[in-house]
Amino acid sequence: MDAPPGLVVVVEDERAIADLERLYLTRAGFGVEVVGDGDAALAVIRTRRPVAIVLDVGLPGVDGIELCRRLRADDDWTPIIFVTARDDEIERLVALELGGDDYLTKPFSPRELVTRLKVVLRRAHGVPSRHDIRLGTLVLDQDTRSATLDGAELTLTATEFDLLSYLARSPGRVFTREQLLSSVWGHADYASGRTVDVHIAQLRAKLGAGSGIRTVRGVGYAIDAPVASEQTTDARSGVPRSAL
Repeated sequence: MDAPPGLVVVVEDERAIADLERLYLTRAGFGVEVVGDGDAALAVIRTRRPVAIVLDVGLPGVDGIELCRRLRADDDWTPIIFVTARDDEIERLVALELGGDDYLTKPFSPRELVTRLKVVLRRAHGVPSRHDIRLGTLVLDQDTRSATLDGAELTLTATEFDLLSYLARSPGRVFTREQLLSSVWGHADYASGRTVDVHIAQLRAKLGAGSGIRTVRGVGYAIDAPVASEQTTDARSGVPRSAL
């Protein structure tokens, strides 16, 4: 399945890098708009509604981390690929925790950027399926790419939805981090499995204490049927449902 056409907003203040990204993304069939600072990017993204964002972390004005934070706070879940000049694990994990979908460290191959963008968009748009995934009171609608738990809607990023779907298709089966990286992200070249760990932690927070996601020490993760809980965290506000 090819990546759907559409506009990609590239937020990058280094002109040479931005021009290279524009060239390769245009060749891949995307429309591209380049913005050089975070403040202007926020206005462009809210106005133009791109299919994806390629976001540099180090920007003048509002940096990439803060820009992502503001978009997610506005319930804007446009797929984001972060790029940065530093291979900083803490920075990478913060970016993913805020709702980033993927991460590249400069220098990177522009072809790899295009490939990862297509993978992210395939996750975001998905392939229609006639079957929902049901696990206890968790329902994953593959057509609309929506998720509900105990009848309440969950707000998931494209990556979180695919990770949860992948686990829920095989309840009880233990997957290694490498298997999850390869099957969900489409590549397994991160320096560590922390990328998976961060997304698992995000899913547990959104599903609540009875998430059903198990850590198998030294191996990886599995999921069992979630257990309903009055204290399940509201996926949008972060406030326990019993307090709403």
